[in-house]
Amino acid sequence: MKTIKYILLSAVLIGFTACNDEEDFDMSEEAVELPALTAGSANLSTYVALGNSLTAGFTDNALFIAAQQNSFPNTLSQKFALVGGGSFTQPLTNDNFGGLIAGGNVVVNPITMDTLFKPRLVFGGAGPVPLESLNPLAVPTTDFLLNNPTGPFNNLGVPGAASFHLLAPGYGNFANFPAAANPYAIRITGNTDASILELAMAQTPSFFSLWIGNNDVLGYATSGGASGALTDQATFDFAYTTLISTLTSQGAQGVVANIPDVTTIPYFTTVPFAPLDPSNPAFGPLIPTLNGIFSQINQVYAFLESQGVPNATDRQIVFSETAASAVVIHDESLMDLSSQMANVFNNSPTFPAFVQSFGLPAEAAPAVANLLGLVYGQSRQANADDLLVLPSSAAIGTVNENFAAFLGTQGLPPALAGQFSVEGVSLPLEDKWVLLPSEQAEVAQATSGFNATISASASQAGLAFVDANGLLTQLANGGITTGDFTLTSNLVTGGAFSLDGVHPNARGYALIANEFMRAIDLTYGSNFEASGNFVDVGNYPTNYSPALQ
Repeated sequence: MKTIKYILLSAVLIGFTACNDEEDFDMSEEAVELPALTAGSANLSTYVALGNSLTAGFTDNALFIAAQQNSFPNTLSQKFALVGGGSFTQPLTNDNFGGLIAGGNVVVNPITMDTLFKPRLVFGGAGPVPLESLNPLAVPTTDFLLNNPTGPFNNLGVPGAASFHLLAPGYGNFANFPAAANPYAIRITGNTDASILELAMAQTPSFFSLWIGNNDVLGYATSGGASGALTDQATFDFAYTTLISTLTSQGAQGVVANIPDVTTIPYFTTVPFAPLDPSNPAFGPLIPTLNGIFSQINQVYAFLESQGVPNATDRQIVFSETAASAVVIHDESLMDLSSQMANVFNNSPTFPAFVQSFGLPAEAAPAVANLLGLVYGQSRQANADDLLVLPSSAAIGTVNENFAAFLGTQGLPPALAGQFSVEGVSLPLEDKWVLLPSEQAEVAQATSGFNATISASASQAGLAFVDANGLLTQLANGGITTGDFTLTSNLVTGGAFSLDGVHPNARGYALIANEFMRAIDLTYGSNFEASGNFVDVGNYPTNYSPALQ
């Protein structure tokens, strides 16, 4: 079966026009005079920001200079400077390519052997592509072993950090990498054992922002629940309350934000559960053959349900010849019917003939029966409750070479092995590609518990509070209109999220900066909004050019 390709995204070109004639401007007779900007009771003289990638300014799956300059803490610091705020330093990277190296060498995942810390994503015309695919000279120069900047830094956002990492000594010590150290923390700590919280307190902050906890759920969610782990509630509670009590121990004021519902971000909402288009010439002509094969498997499901297996017929797989069909997925929450299916096949007098229809000898029937049970013992077609992760778009319809090789070891010829190894079609998508409803429930429960702790801690300490969860829900449900723009959570076209589908773009970070100022106004009596000092999101880009260096 040929690779099935799908166009999931499209580019939107926006033209800008300028008015030069005096008559183009509508000048009201009486200009509205805004009040003078005041900080109210907020002491913004020494501002320190703690958090993860969202605080660092991570964008397009990388950290790079332009993105850091548009981080929401940096934007806040520029407004704070108007009412007594001091300088604000960030651990800037060396280039606008993104990505990291160590000692002049690329960093490789010791398990998958994939290159870690790659350059940023860019828009390739139909969707996100690696920068190096358009610019082969885009080689990272930020070396977290040899050329780290010198602190102290006001922006202490560490991409990848969970709540408890901000307390951990040695999190920024290269000697602990990769087991217990983070390259971005190494760049901040100067390769010492100082914790991120200790670095913050060393600056005696008068004001802080804390947005942490996303990674306590995100790693598990973005892996489709296949790897990583949700932070347990007790660990999160200890970490978060320790952060708040320590940061406020010397009288500092601050603003905190809660954790968004990760299922609202484009990483989980871009790839449809039913992308298999019958008009696709690589898929449509094969539908009758596929349905013929699956009809045999569907009969086994029906038989097993008649023998008392509950809801076995819900697993039946049928591809439509007139409408888009759902992909086939592996659902670990289902009862494993592998052995039962193999037994039914082996006891069927017609099964050897079915095996022979593939050009295999009748003697191969037992082996094929076991393989069918293995592959489809916990499979079903996806539905609207399943969330396919963004990277699954590159896998759907392609041949899983590793599985095809395995089938070869079981006696299947290469062509047949390939036909039974098409991701999401003849081979159920692995758990890593799908966040199942049961896994979504786990993420939701953890997020709710963590947010309760954040809200209670903020209230008890008298801190300003940003409902980031509500903000991202608004983006996902109709969007947010600000100035001349309506931002939504759509990938590429929505205007708020970067190309990785997880992190905001510069315009999205500007929107977040305004929300932080709104919360500060409410708690400390400042008037950033009333005085007209919110930032204009239209002044911030939605994407960065591949030529940016």
